[in-house]
Amino acid sequence: MVVIVMGVTGSGKTTVGHALAQSMGWEFADADDFHSAENRAKMQAGVALTDADRAPWLDALHTQMRAWSAMSKHVVLACSALKQQYRERLTEGMDAAKIRFVWLDGPADLIEQRLGQREGHYMNPALLPSQIAALEPPADALRVSIAQDVPEIVQAICAQLVPEGYAEEKSFRKR
Repeated sequence: MVVIVMGVTGSGKTTVGHALAQSMGWEFADADDFHSAENRAKMQAGVALTDADRAPWLDALHTQMRAWSAMSKHVVLACSALKQQYRERLTEGMDAAKIRFVWLDGPADLIEQRLGQREGHYMNPALLPSQIAALEPPADALRVSIAQDVPEIVQAICAQLVPEGYAEEKSFRKR
C-alpha cells in the first residue's frame, strides 16, 4: 500500500508525510531524493522543470513503487505529483486499490509564508507560481487543508484512510 502525499512546494509534503508514516507505523520516502543532480540544480536556480526533465524522475519513482508493491510494503511517499499525467505514470500498471493520493491544499499566501521560513532546501521559492499554474487538482484524492497544525492534518488523513481500507486503526501508533 502506498499513500502519496502530494501538493506544491511548501505545502508540507515531507513534514506531513513523515508524521503520517510515523503515526501509521509505515515507511516514509521523499520523491525529492529521486531527482537527478541536474534537476536539483535547475530548481535551485529558479528554473521550472519541463515534462522531459521530470520523465526519468517519474520512471524511477514508478519503478520504486512497483518494488514496494511486490514486497507488500506500506509506504508514505511525499511527491508533488502536480499533473494528472504524472499521477498516471506513477501508478501505471499498479493495483489502484493499493494507492491513495492525499492532496495538501492551501492558499498561496500561507505557502509563501512557509517557504520564506524554510531553510536548507534546494527548491527556489520563486518557483511556487509555476507550480500553482501546473497543478491539476486531482479529482480522486483526499483533499486536506494545510491551514491547521501537522497533528490535525495527520488526524484528518487517518480518519479517511481507515474507513476507506487504506490503513487499520490498530496500526496507528499512540503519540
